[in-house]
Amino acid sequence: MVSDISRLNDRTPGLDAGLLVARILLVALFLVAGYYKLIDPARNAAYFGSLGLPMPAAMVWVVVAIEIVLPLMILFGIGTRWAALGLLVFTIASAFIGHRFWTFDQATQFGQYFAQLSNFLKNLAIAGGLGVLALVGPGRYAIEARGRI
Repeated sequence: MVSDISRLNDRTPGLDAGLLVARILLVALFLVAGYYKLIDPARNAAYFGSLGLPMPAAMVWVVVAIEIVLPLMILFGIGTRWAALGLLVFTIASAFIGHRFWTFDQATQFGQYFAQLSNFLKNLAIAGGLGVLALVGPGRYAIEARGRI
């Protein structure tokens, strides 16, 4: 796979820098979300409970771990493909669990409907970016690439 990326990089100047920027942009949201869950776990447990999640207090800590550990792995380029794949699954699950736009009536609750629809679609777009990252890897500017530079 590294040779495939090397050949692509030969035809696409700046690919490695672009992948680094993409990694930074993809993980920023997760790190901020994880931080805010970390500083107020009780509020987030109440929200998770309202979504019907089992053991919401424990679930907060699972989500904090996912939203901090996997993005840091992607950011620094450590097990990037696996971390991106894990975050992709988490992001799609989050779209269906947390952004249930279909539960709002478009005619009477359009603001809530549209906000949830937008967030649902944003999650899918982020999952698409994570999927690309899982396929192509982190590029040259990553800890895991040090032995391959």
